[in-house]
Amino acid sequence: MQTEETRKRALITGASRGIGRATAETFAQNGYDLVLTCHNSIQALEDLAQSLQSTYRISCLPLQADMGKEEDVARAFSPLRELDVLVNNAGMAYFGLLADMTADQWHRILAVNLDSCFYACRAAIPLMLRKHAGSIVNVSSVWGAQGASMEVAYSASKGGMNAFTKALAKELAPSNIQVNAIACGVIDTAMNNALSPEDLDSLRQEIPADRLGRPGEVAELIFRTATAPTYMTGQIITIDGGWYS
Repeated sequence: MQTEETRKRALITGASRGIGRATAETFAQNGYDLVLTCHNSIQALEDLAQSLQSTYRISCLPLQADMGKEEDVARAFSPLRELDVLVNNAGMAYFGLLADMTADQWHRILAVNLDSCFYACRAAIPLMLRKHAGSIVNVSSVWGAQGASMEVAYSASKGGMNAFTKALAKELAPSNIQVNAIACGVIDTAMNNALSPEDLDSLRQEIPADRLGRPGEVAELIFRTATAPTYMTGQIITIDGGWYS
C-alpha cells in the first residue's frame, strides 16, 4: 500500500476540463498525488481537486496559473520538492485567417501552447534529476505535423512542440528522463466549440473510426506513455481514429 511518502507526484496543466481533467482523474485513480493548474476556471479546478482527494485519498493541490507566464509557472512549481510526471496540456486555439490575426493574438497562442512547455520543463528538470528519473508528456495535435488552414498559429505552436519534444528527449535521455508527445486528432472537448455542428459532422465523416475521440481515451494514453519503459522517448504518438495515421 502506498503512503504519502511513497506516492508518486504529477503536475498537470490545463486540468479544469477536457483532456486535462480526464488526465487528472486517471492519475488519481492510479494513486498519484497531484498539482493541477488552470488559468480561468479555478472554481471548477478546486471542485475537481476536492472530489479526487475524497474519492482516491490522494493529495491534490489546485492552482490558478497562466502557464504562458514565467512568474506563474515558478509559483506553480514552488510547493514541489520532487516530481515524477509533468503533463503539459495547457493550450488554446485560434480560428481565423492569418491576415486578420494581430501580433498580440499570435504571441498569445505561442505563449500558451509553446512557451508554457519551456517554462514548465525548465522547472521540472531539476526535480527529476534528483531522482535520476521522470517523464514529461506534451499534449500536441495532428496539426503540428499536417498544418491546418485557418489555424496557422496553432499549427505552428504544435509543430514547435513536436520538435521541442524530440530535442529535449535527446538531451535528457542520459539522465533517465523520458520526453514524449501525444498528437491528438479531433477530440470531443470545449476547444471545438467554435466549430458548427455541420463542421463537426463533416470532420467525423473523414475519420475512419466514424466518431470524435473522447478525453478519457487521450488521458489513458497519456498515463501509459508516462509509465512506459524508459527506452521509449522522443516519440510523437498519434491518437486520431485513423484520420492521419
